[in-house]
Amino acid sequence: MTGDPRPRPGTLTRETVVSAAVSLADRQGLERLSMRALAADLGVEAMSLYNHVRNKDDLIDAMVEAVLAEVERPRPGPDWRAALRARAVSMRAAFLAHPWAPQLIVGRLNIGPHMLALYDATIGCLVAAGVDHARADHLCNAMDSLIYGFHLLEQTFPLQPEHYADAARAFLPGIDADRLPHLHTMARLVAEGRHSGVHDFGFALDLMLDAIEVTTARTRVS
Repeated sequence: MTGDPRPRPGTLTRETVVSAAVSLADRQGLERLSMRALAADLGVEAMSLYNHVRNKDDLIDAMVEAVLAEVERPRPGPDWRAALRARAVSMRAAFLAHPWAPQLIVGRLNIGPHMLALYDATIGCLVAAGVDHARADHLCNAMDSLIYGFHLLEQTFPLQPEHYADAARAFLPGIDADRLPHLHTMARLVAEGRHSGVHDFGFALDLMLDAIEVTTARTRVS
């Protein structure tokens, strides 16, 4: 690509402002996002941004909406499990692309159209699978707790997967085989490369979907 990718004077829109803010947060982290930094990134005066967003809170709400627009909405149908799985996988992909987003989604009251449409579709998919609205809400919350929790663990865990084996070898002498036999065996497996020790999102998601399937089946029977 050649030339200056920044918008030409007079072409700034709400969409270009929000897109640039998302890109800036992706590159530098949310803590580096300010109206001044965003304006510099766009090559405009900071005051011109307020023609398109009311304030920083409005900007952040719009950024959250932009991320949620990337999440696949499940459609009611006979294969509800595949629909919910696709939703979870696409949400995880969005969070990996925008690691700053989950804390904003759970830490703010978001009532934008993409947020509302996503959760309406999710509840609708579960209701079509055979549960009532209250139970669908519980199931949706449980699934999202898995997604957000897995992301938090992945982002904050102090070791990278490529260092697991070295760490296991370092810790193994301090794990008494008689007092902690199962932990000793697990550490030895990782140290010897026979078990990766890597947290598996797909495995955890399938367990959650199995539980939802049991719940929906039990509800239909009763």
